[in-house]
Amino acid sequence: MKRLLARIVVGFLGALAVLYVGDWAVWRVRVAMGGGMGTVSVGNVIVTPLKGNKEEYDWGGTATEDCSKSIFPQAGGGACWWLRRHPVVYDR
Repeated sequence: MKRLLARIVVGFLGALAVLYVGDWAVWRVRVAMGGGMGTVSVGNVIVTPLKGNKEEYDWGGTATEDCSKSIFPQAGGGACWWLRRHPVVYDR
C-alpha cells in the first residue's frame, strides 16, 4: 500500500513538473513573438494595523498590473487569468 501511494505521489509530482516546463516553454515562445505578457486593471486596498489587533482598510485606487498569459505565474507577475478573477490586491 505504501509503495502504491509513493508511486502515485511521484507520478503526480512528475506530471506537475512536466506541465510547468511545458507552460514555461509555450510562454517563452509567446514572449518571443510579442504576445506573452498582458495587463489587468486591479484595485488596491491598503491594510493598516491598529491597536488591539485591529486593522483599517483604505482604498488605494486602481492600477494596472503586468501579468503573464500562462497557467503558472511567470516573470515575477501573476497569471492574467488569476488577476482577472481576483481583481483586488491587498497591501499590508
